[in-house]
Amino acid sequence: MVEPADRPSTAGQRLGAPESFGVSTLEPGLRPPAQPPGRQVSIRVQMLDDTQEVFQISQRSPGKVLFDLVCAHLNLAEGDYFGLEYQDHRKMTLWLDLLKPTLKQIRRPKNTILRFVVKFFPPDHTQLLEELTRYLFALQIKRDLACGRLICNDTSAALMVSHIIQSEIGDFDETQSWQHLLHNKYLPDQDAIRDKITDCHRKHVGQTPAVSDYQLLEIARRLEMYGVRLHPAKDREGTKLSLSVAHTGVLVFQGYTKINAFNWSKIRKLSFKRKRFLIKLRADPAQNAHHDTLEFAMASRDCCKIFWKICVEYHAFFRLFEEPKPKPKPILFTRGSSFRFSGRTQKQIIDYVKDTELKKVPFERKHSKILSNSSASPQSSSFRSQVPKESAMFVPSADQPDSARAVHKAESNGSEEPPAAASSTNGFHDIRAAPGSEPTQSRQSHHGTGSAPDSQFLNPESPASEDSPAGSPHAVINGNGSVNGQGTGSSGILGPGPEGRQLSPLTSPLLTDAGCVRNDDEEEARRKFPTDKAYFIAKELLTTERTYLKDLQVVTESFQGVMGKDEAFPDSVKNLISASYDPVYKFHQGFLKEVEQRLAQWEGRSNAHIKGDYQRIGDVLLKNIQGLRQLTVPLQKHSECLVEVERACRSSRKVEALSRDFEQQRVCYLPFNIFLLRPLHRLLHYKLILERLCKHYPPTHDDFRDCRAALADISEMVLQLQGTMMKMENFQKLLELKKDLTGIDNLAIPGREFIRLGCLSKLSGKGLQQRMFFLFSDSLVYTSRGMTPSNQFKVHGQLPLYGMTIRESEEEWGVPHSFTLFGQRQSVVVAASCAPEMERWVEDIRMAIDLAEQSSSPSTDLLSTSLSDNKLSEDGGAELESEEELCGSRSSLERQGHRGNTTVHVCWHRNTSVSMVDFSVAVENQLSGNLLRKFKNSNGWQKLWVVFTNFSLFFYKSHQDDYPLASLPLLGYSVTVPSESENIHKDYVFKLHFKSHVYYFRSESEYTFERWMEVIRSATCSASRSLPSTRKDLY
Repeated sequence: MVEPADRPSTAGQRLGAPESFGVSTLEPGLRPPAQPPGRQVSIRVQMLDDTQEVFQISQRSPGKVLFDLVCAHLNLAEGDYFGLEYQDHRKMTLWLDLLKPTLKQIRRPKNTILRFVVKFFPPDHTQLLEELTRYLFALQIKRDLACGRLICNDTSAALMVSHIIQSEIGDFDETQSWQHLLHNKYLPDQDAIRDKITDCHRKHVGQTPAVSDYQLLEIARRLEMYGVRLHPAKDREGTKLSLSVAHTGVLVFQGYTKINAFNWSKIRKLSFKRKRFLIKLRADPAQNAHHDTLEFAMASRDCCKIFWKICVEYHAFFRLFEEPKPKPKPILFTRGSSFRFSGRTQKQIIDYVKDTELKKVPFERKHSKILSNSSASPQSSSFRSQVPKESAMFVPSADQPDSARAVHKAESNGSEEPPAAASSTNGFHDIRAAPGSEPTQSRQSHHGTGSAPDSQFLNPESPASEDSPAGSPHAVINGNGSVNGQGTGSSGILGPGPEGRQLSPLTSPLLTDAGCVRNDDEEEARRKFPTDKAYFIAKELLTTERTYLKDLQVVTESFQGVMGKDEAFPDSVKNLISASYDPVYKFHQGFLKEVEQRLAQWEGRSNAHIKGDYQRIGDVLLKNIQGLRQLTVPLQKHSECLVEVERACRSSRKVEALSRDFEQQRVCYLPFNIFLLRPLHRLLHYKLILERLCKHYPPTHDDFRDCRAALADISEMVLQLQGTMMKMENFQKLLELKKDLTGIDNLAIPGREFIRLGCLSKLSGKGLQQRMFFLFSDSLVYTSRGMTPSNQFKVHGQLPLYGMTIRESEEEWGVPHSFTLFGQRQSVVVAASCAPEMERWVEDIRMAIDLAEQSSSPSTDLLSTSLSDNKLSEDGGAELESEEELCGSRSSLERQGHRGNTTVHVCWHRNTSVSMVDFSVAVENQLSGNLLRKFKNSNGWQKLWVVFTNFSLFFYKSHQDDYPLASLPLLGYSVTVPSESENIHKDYVFKLHFKSHVYYFRSESEYTFERWMEVIRSATCSASRSLPSTRKDLY
C-alpha cells in the first residue's frame, strides 16, 4: 500500500534519493494539497508498467489530489501529459475530472481500477524533457502496439519492437532474443515478422535503454495512428466513420485511414446536441462562403460529451499559453457547460522544467533485464546527460547509473557545500532540452548531492589516469572531447575507487570549497605586488602567454604524437605541421621564460635591491617581436596546415576517425582547428597589449619608446597576415558547422561566408516550433536538433537569399517579434525571442540579401541529394517508414561523435544567436589568470586558474594543468557588480548570473577587474556595432 506520507517503496527512496512529492498540475513545485477531513478511501491505480498501487484519499478529495499523489509516487515532473482513465458502470471509458470529487465520479471504488496512461501526445517527442517521461511514453507505445491500436506496416512494427527488446534485454543474442520473443507478445501477429524483428535487433548493439526509448518515439510519432483514440460516429449519409482529436485539431477516419482533418485555426466552435456532434468552421474568405457546420451522429449523448470534453482539453493544452480561468458563476441561470481544462498547458510545462532546478531522481525500468536501468546499473543511460548542461568533469555520463548519484549522496553526508569542480562548472545547468537535457549535476550540486569524481580525476598523476581500455569508464572532457562530454556537456564519469567503492569529493581537498577556504586578507598582507597599471598589463601578457603555450602543445605534442603513431596520416601533412609549428613553439618557450623572469624581478622576488631597471616590459616585447618577424614564413603556412588537415580527413576515413577521436581527448578542449589558428590570433593579442601600454605611458616614460617601436612592428605583421586570418576564421567556422549539421553535402566552398547562427521560432501548421537557423552569404538554412548521441542538427530546408525580401509581421500574425521571409520558392514566418534579437537578425539578413544580389554566381544548393529528393513537409505530410529511412539518421549521426556542448548547442538551449562578428571579437578578447570564485550559498573563496575563450570560462586548478576541470559557457549570462544586499564585502568582485544560477568572481586589482568585465561582456552582449571597421568590412 502506498500512502502519501509513507511511501518507502519508491525507486528513488530505495536508492537514497531525496523525498519528492512530484509536481502538482495546478501549483507546480508544491507538495500535494492538504486533503479535506473525512473518511479515507483506498483507490487502486494501474501504472504503465502493469504494476498496481493503492492510494489513500479523503472521501471529499477532488480528482486532482489523487492525480498529484500518483505523480508524486513516480517523481514525475511532466505529469500533465498523462491522465487517469476508468470504466464506469456502462462500460464507457472516461477521464478522471481533476476538479470534481473523485468519489462522485467513481461510484464503486473498491471494484474500479484507474489506469495511469498518456493523455496528450505531443507532435515532437523532443518536447519531453525528462527521461522518465520518455520512458513512460515508450511504455504507452508498447501497450498500443500489443493491443493493435497503433496500426503500421510490418517494417515499422518490427523496428519498434526491436527497440523495445533492446531496452529490455540489451544487445542481440540469438538464443536469448528468440526466447524473449516466444515468451512476450508485442504485436497481435508477431510470429509472422519475428525474423524481421531479430534482424533489426542485431543492429542496435551498444544502444542504451534511454536511446532505445528515444528511437521508439521517433518512429512512432511518424505514424498516422500515433496517439489516435477512435470515437465511432456516422456522417449525415450514415457512413460509418471515426472521430479523433490530436494536437493539430479534429481528425476524421474511415477504418484506419484518415480522410479529413480540421485544424484548430479553421474551427470556430465545437458543440454537441443530444447524439449529434457539431463542428462549426470559420468562413473561407477566398470562397466567400458562410460559416459551415459539420454534423456527426454518435451512439449517445454521453459519447458526444466524452469526445467534446477531450477536444476542449486538447485545444487548451496545445494551443493556450496558460490554464484557462474558471467562468464566473451565473446569478440566476446557467447556459452551456462549465467544464474547462484543468492543469498546466504544454507551454507551461516546458517553461517550468526549463526554469526550475528539479532534482534528478532515479527510477526503475520494470521490464528491463539488463544492468542499464536507471536505478541500478553500471551502464545506465541517463539520457539527460547527452545534452549540454553540465560541463563538470565528473557529471554523470550517459553510461553512468543514477544509483551512483544516489549512493554518492549518502556517502557525502548531505554536505551543503557543493564540490568545487562540480559547482564551478555548471555551464549548462540552466538548460533544459530534449533527450539528455537534464543538468543532473547542477540540480544536485546546489543541494549538496553532487557526484563523486573518479580516481583518475582525484589524482591525475596516478596510473589510473592512463587511457582506459575500450568499454571501461574514462573521463571525457569536451563537447568535442574536453570539458564538454558526451553530447552533454557532461564530462566526467563516476568510477569506483581503488577498493571498488564510490569516491566522495570530501576525500579530496582539491575539489571542495572546504579544502580551499583561505584567509585572503592574510595572504594579501603577506604578498605585496606593484600597484602600477603597467605591471598588471605585463602580468596579463604573462598569463595569456602561458595559456597560449599550452594551446601550442596541443598541436606540437599531442596531435603530432597521434600522427606519429599511425601511418594513415600522409607524410606531407606531418612534415608541414612539424615545420610550421615546432619553430613557433620553441620561440615562445624562450619568450615566456623572459617574461616570467622580468615579472619576478618587477615584483621584487629576485634582485630586490635593483628594481628600477626591471619595472618595464617594452624592451622584452620589442626584442621578441623582432625575433617573431623571422617566423613570418611558418606563420603564413598555418592556414595551409588547416586546409591540408581537412583535405586529409576528406580523403581518408581513417584519418577522419583519428582526428575525431583526438578531439575527444581532454587536452583538446576546443575544436582542433581553432588550435591551428592560435598563432595568428596571438599576434592580435600582442598588438592590443602594446596599445594599452602606449596609452598608459606618457611619452617621456623610459618604456614608451620600446613599446611604440614594438607596436609598429607587430602592427605591420598583423596587417600583412590579416587577410589570410579572416579567410581562415571563416573557413574554420564552416568546417566546425559542418560537424554540427547533418543533411548538408558541400558547406565549405569558396566564396561562401558564414554570417549568423541562432535560435528562432518558425510558424507552421503545428504552431511556433523552435528551429536553429544558419545564415550564410548565399542562403538561410533552418534545422532542428537531433536527439541522438551525436546531437547534430537535422536540416529541414534552405532559403536562397537571391531575390528574397523581408517584412516585419507582428501585427499580421499576432506573434511578438515576428517577421516574414519571402523567397522565390517559399515564404517563412519566424519569431525571435526579443526585440533586440529580431533587430540583429533582420539587419544581418538584409545585409546578406544585398551580398547575394551583388554576387554574380548563383547560390549552391546546400542540401544533400537524399534530403532534397526526399524532403518531407514539416507540417505533417506523408512520411516514409522504410527501415533505412528510420534507422539512417541515427547511424549517420553516431559516426560523427558527440558534439553536445558546442556554441551551436548553447545558442539552441539559451535561445540566442551569435554572428561571425561576435566570433571575431571573441578571438581578440581572450584572457587568462587567477580568480577567486564563490558560490551563491557558500562561505569560502576558491582560487582557480581561469581561461576565457570561445564564449566560455574554462577552470583549472593551476596554470600548469594540461586540461580544464570544467567549463561555463557564458552566452545568455549577465555580468554585473554585486549589490549591497548580497553581502559581498570584498573589492574587485563581479557577478555572473543566468536565471537562478549565480557565481561570484574576485580579481586582484582594479585593472584585472575591468579587463574581466570587458571580455565577459563581449561574450554576453552582441558586438555587431562595436567591431573595428577593418575587421567588420571583411564580413
